Amino acid sequence: MARSGRNSAAKRTLIWLGVLIAVLTAALGGGVLSNQASWAPKLALDLEGGTQMILAPKVQGGGSQITSEQLDQAVEIIRQRVDGSGVAEAEISTQSGRNVIVSLPGVPDEKTRDLIQASAAMEFRPVLAAASGAAVPKESRTPEAELPKPSGKPANASDLNWITPELYQEMEARDCTDPATIAAASEEPSDPKKPMIACEPDTGQKYILGPVEVPGTDIQDASFGQVRGNQGQSLNQWAVNIEFNGEGTQTFKSVTERLFGLTGAQNQFAIVLDGTVISAPTTNAVIPDGRPQITGNFTEESARALSEQLKYGALPISFDIQSETQISATLGSEQLRMGVIAGLIGLLLVAIYSFFQYRMLGFVTIASLVVAGILTYLAIALLGWTENYRLSLAGVAGLIVAIGQTADSFIVYFERIRDELRDGRGLVSAVDNGWKRAKRTVLASKAVNLLAAVVLYFVAVGNVRGFAFTLGLTAIADLVVVFLFTHPVMMLLARTKFFGEGHRFSGLDPKRLGVVPLYRGAGRIRQPGEGTPKPRGKTAGAAAEAQRRQTIAERRAAAEKERAAAVSGRSTDKESN
Repeated sequence: MARSGRNSAAKRTLIWLGVLIAVLTAALGGGVLSNQASWAPKLALDLEGGTQMILAPKVQGGGSQITSEQLDQAVEIIRQRVDGSGVAEAEISTQSGRNVIVSLPGVPDEKTRDLIQASAAMEFRPVLAAASGAAVPKESRTPEAELPKPSGKPANASDLNWITPELYQEMEARDCTDPATIAAASEEPSDPKKPMIACEPDTGQKYILGPVEVPGTDIQDASFGQVRGNQGQSLNQWAVNIEFNGEGTQTFKSVTERLFGLTGAQNQFAIVLDGTVISAPTTNAVIPDGRPQITGNFTEESARALSEQLKYGALPISFDIQSETQISATLGSEQLRMGVIAGLIGLLLVAIYSFFQYRMLGFVTIASLVVAGILTYLAIALLGWTENYRLSLAGVAGLIVAIGQTADSFIVYFERIRDELRDGRGLVSAVDNGWKRAKRTVLASKAVNLLAAVVLYFVAVGNVRGFAFTLGLTAIADLVVVFLFTHPVMMLLARTKFFGEGHRFSGLDPKRLGVVPLYRGAGRIRQPGEGTPKPRGKTAGAAAEAQRRQTIAERRAAAEKERAAAVSGRSTDKESN
C-alpha cells in the first residue's frame, strides 16, 4: 500500500511538471500566433545589432549652457526609461560632452522612439480654460468684442487676467485632434513664466494653462497601485501616487489651497511633458504632506505609464534626434556560435563525468539538465515577449556557468543516496533518507547563488546585469527540476529490479560502494571483523572510499559498537567458563 502510494505521489509530481511546461509552451505559442512573440529569444545589441540615435540636447527657453551634470542626469533617466521594463541591454553614453548616443537592439518601435524623444522638462501648471480638442470653425468663433480682456495684472498663476484676446483666439484655432499639430506644439519651447496652450491627446481636450508653479524636478518619486478604503480594503480602482521633495511639498500645498477653492476648469492642474498635457486632474482636497494621489479611469497599464512619466520625466533639458542609423552586431553570430559550442562542450564533459561516476544514473543527470534547459529557454523567450528581456553574450556565459551549478545539485543528491546505502539501508529507504539530507544542502546552495545573482544584478550595469539575471534564473529552474523531476524519478527507479538490486552498471552496486553485509546467516549476527575477508581490487578501493566518507560522528559510533561488541564477547566467555 505504501509502495503504491509513493509511486502515485512521484507520478503526480511529474505530471505537475509536465503541466507547467505545457502552460509555458501554450503561453508562448499564443504570443507567436498573435504576432507579438517569437519562439526564439530576443538577442541583445552585441549579438543582433540594432539602431543608433544621436540626440542633440537643448535647454528649455534657450540661452543657457548645458552642464555635464545635466547631461549625466539625462543619460541616467533615458537609461531608466528604456530599461525600465527589463534588461533591454541598451547602450547609452555621451559624445564629446555635447550629445547623447542611444544604441538599441533591433529596430525600436514608435512607443520606444517616442519615449526617448519625450525627454523634456516636466511642469505643473494651473488650468485657466478648457475646451474640446477640435478647432472651432471660423464662423463659430467668439466675436472680437466678446473675447476675454485682462482687467489688470495677474495676482497669481490661476488668475484669468493671463488670458489675452490673442491667446484665446489661438486656443480656438488649435486643432488638438491632428497629430501633426501636437507634434509641432511639442517642439516649440515654452516660457515657464508665461501662459501657454497645450493639448491632451488621450482625452482630446485643449487647455489654456497658467505659468509653471511646480517644476518636475521637485518630484522625488512616483508609483501606482490600487486605491484603498478607510479600512484598508481594495476599491478595485487604479491610482498614481506622487511624492514631492521638501520645496515641492510647500509649493504644492499653497497651490492646492488656492485651487481647492476654485470651480470649473480652474480647479484643475495640468501635468505637462514636452509641451503636451499628460494628465489634468481636479483638486479634491488640500495636500499638505506633498503626497498627492491621482485617480480616475486608469487601467493598470495607463497608471504604470503615467507613474513612469512622472518618475523619469523630470529632466531639465530636451532632445532632438539628429541622426538615426542601423549598426551591425559588435560580436555577431560567430561569437554566439562559439559560445554555444562552449556550452555543448561543458555539457559533454558533465555527461562523461556522470556516466563514469554514476553509470546508468548518469541518464538521470542528463535528463534533468535537459528539463532545466527547456524551462530556462521557455522562461527567456517569454520574458523577451512580456518584459523586453534580451539575451547578450554575457547572458550566454551565465547559462554555461549554470550547467556546472545545476549538475552539483544532482551530485549532492546521488552521494547522499550512496552514503545511506553504505550504512546498510535498502535503496528505497536510501532514496527517502538521502533526499531529506540532500534537500537542505541543495536549498542552501541555491539560496547563496540567488543572493549573489540579485546583488550582482542591482550593483552592476549593462551586460553584467544580463549575466546575473541568467544566473539567478537558472538557479530557480534548478530548484524546480530537482524537486519536480530528479527526486520523483529516483523514487520510481528505486523500485525497479535493475536499480533496486544494485546491478553493476546501475551506479548503485553494493560491492563498488563498499557495502558489507551486516548478517552472516539467519539469526547469527556478524561480530566486527569476524569472517570478513580482506577487500581486494575495486572492492578495496570502494571500502576505503566508504571509510573516508564517514563523518566524525559516524566513526565514533562505529568505535562504540566495536567496544560494546567486545565487552559482550568477554562477558559471554566468562559465563561459559
